[in-house]
Formats: sequence, C-alpha cells, structure tokens
Amino acid sequence: MAISDIPQTLWWAEDETTGLPSVYLVDQSRLPLAGDVLVCSVYAGVCRAIAGMAVRGAPALGVAAAMAVALWATNETADITGVDEFLARLDEVAAEIAATRPTAVNLAWGAERMRGLAHRNSFLDLASMRDLLVAEALTMAAEDESRNRRIGELGAELLPEGAQVLTHCNAGSLATAYFGTALGVIFTAHEQGKLAGVWVDETRPVLQGARLTAWELRMAGVPFRLITDSMAASIMRAGWVDAVIVGADRIAANGDTANKIGTYGLAVLCKEHGIPFYVAAPTSTVDLTLSDGDGIVIEERDPREVTGISFSGVIEPASAAEITALDALTREGPWEVPVARGHVMDITRKGGAYQIDGWVRVAPPGVEVFNPGFDVTPAAYITAIITENGVAKPDFVASLASACEGSGAIHELG
Repeated sequence: MAISDIPQTLWWAEDETTGLPSVYLVDQSRLPLAGDVLVCSVYAGVCRAIAGMAVRGAPALGVAAAMAVALWATNETADITGVDEFLARLDEVAAEIAATRPTAVNLAWGAERMRGLAHRNSFLDLASMRDLLVAEALTMAAEDESRNRRIGELGAELLPEGAQVLTHCNAGSLATAYFGTALGVIFTAHEQGKLAGVWVDETRPVLQGARLTAWELRMAGVPFRLITDSMAASIMRAGWVDAVIVGADRIAANGDTANKIGTYGLAVLCKEHGIPFYVAAPTSTVDLTLSDGDGIVIEERDPREVTGISFSGVIEPASAAEITALDALTREGPWEVPVARGHVMDITRKGGAYQIDGWVRVAPPGVEVFNPGFDVTPAAYITAIITENGVAKPDFVASLASACEGSGAIHELG
C-alpha cells in the first residue's frame, strides 16, 4: 500500500463497446465494498452521477462539469449545423449542468469556463470547436492534479513533526481529479515522515469519512483511526489533535467557508481547544462574487439519508446450488428482495458474483427531517486557507483576492 495506489476519480476515454468518447467515473455511492465504474456517453449521464453523489467533491465536480460539456459537444450535436445554434444550445447545457447541485461553486465554474471558451472562439468551425472543448476538459483535469499537489506541499509545511491530524468528510483523491486537497496535505506530510496519524470523522449522514476517506488512507498506507463525529471534542480535550484540515465546497470573499455539515462544529471546538483549523482548497473554490457566507445556497438532501442507512456489498456464492438460485433470481435483471417495513434491497448479477444494494430504516416512519448537506464556517474560526497560490491568512478579503489573482507560490498571503 502506497500513495501511488490511490485511485483516479474520473477520466476521458473511448467506450470499448460503442466506440464513443465517454467519461468514466468511480461510483463513490457504492464504495468501499463495491467498486463499480460508471461509463457516461451523454452529458445527462454525468448530471445523474453528480446528483446521486456517484461523483462528489468540489474540484472533481468542476472537472466533471467540463467533461459533461465536452461529451455533449462531441456526441450530441450532430444535428446542429451552425456555430450560433451550437453556442445557444451550449448555454442551456452549461446552465443545466451547473444547477445539478447548488452549493459547490466548482460545478458552475467548470461549466462556465467551457462556455466562455466556446464563446471567445466563436470564429471556429464546429469540428474545431468540439476539439477545443475536449482539449480544455482534459487540461482542467491535469491542472487540478497540479494544484492539489501544490496545496499538499504548502499545507504540509504548516504541520509539526509527529502531527496528529483530524479530517472531516472526504477531500481526497476521490473528491478531485487526482490526489486530493485536505488529504493531499495529509498524503504529502506522510511522505515527508511528519505524520503520526489521522483521526477520521465518520461524517454522518452519508458516511463519506467512514466509507471514502478511510478507504483512501488505507490504500495509501497512512495510519488512521475512524471515530464517530461526536467523539471529536473528547479527543481534542485529551490533547490528541494537533490540527484539523478540511476541504471546501465554496469560499466567500471574506473567508466564510461552506463544507460538509459538521465542519462548523469542528471549527468551534478547535477555537475552544487552541487547535489550528485549516481549509485546503484550490482558488477555483473561492467565490469572490459573494461578500460573505450568508449568500451561499445550502443544498437540502433526501430525508432517507437521515432516517436510514444505505449499503452495498457483494455475495460470493459458496456452492453450485447457491449460484443456481441466485442466477434464477437475477436472470431478468436486479431482483428486489421483498423486505418488510419499508426496507429496500436489490440483488444484481455482477460477473462471477452478485451485488447487494439496500436501504434500512432506523427512524420511526413519518418523522420530519431537516437534512442540510453543508454548513458555513465563519472566517473568524479559520486559521488559514491553503490554496495552490499560497496560504491565505486573515485578513482573508485581501489574502484571498491576492491568491485568486495568481500571485505565485507565496507561502503566506496577507
């Protein structure tokens, strides 16, 4: 196990079956026990993957948006004959992609970067326009990895020798095109021998920490322990946390930061215990059009994320009789197991094994649920924001603006 073993999240390649250019996505909704790869040859498929959190994480969403636009341009515009019509339809597609999830600014940023590029090059013929958009999407994926590695280098410098770091949700390679933001810092510190261990919040209600961050750290050979979200305060009080590092989905001009629900509580705990609280994010996550976090739209998600538990797994038959029975059940496609009390479970044939996907209710039927996917941490609780252009510190209005202007590899801005 090594850092080189961490997975690539999404990539562009030709579908071996159809021959069409396609976007390949690791299906994160089924990790870690089922490792499916989704193949999307139309932009609506990428939108569905985004909405269902098969792909998630702000930087990954920016690249996914760009690749969705490139898919549309390549595979879905054969009936368009003129550039003006192409650009008008592209505007609609980009808006649809950007609206798939409202909180992460990178999604809109990726779609708008592609849309703006096309309009600036409206003098091209359609074939050249399509080639340009594909090339731009691939460039954005490469840029994302480069930014993340720089964030890792700058962030690792902030950690003491023998650091014990706590992280929340998943801001690793799975949340980016490759390498990660918050986990990029952790991976780099581990390579430098500075890291004693990582505390991984499970991150209710979708358990991205337990499912995804724990899986990535194990793949990379980084020592860690998984904890429930409610344990963070007690391990801080015990003196077992030297820093908290999280990612971000949108950062306002003043440094207010939206991230996975539960992040704000960690920042308050850090202030109480005198622990540095770091946000690691590329400048594409900074939204200078918002003066503060009050303008960030917070996505409210499916109540079933709170009232029950989703799970995936694999059945490996131990006998010919079991194979025969499971084959019979799944011959016509997924078999819905008749589970009582509103529980849901499907069994699907997957090569030589059988996959289970299910949802089990844990709350009483009919309960009312409030399920915001994110919260906003005020800038006053943030020690520093680590970007690819430097480490921004208060006053964030000045230092973030400087970072977003591409001020270079300055370790301390502001």
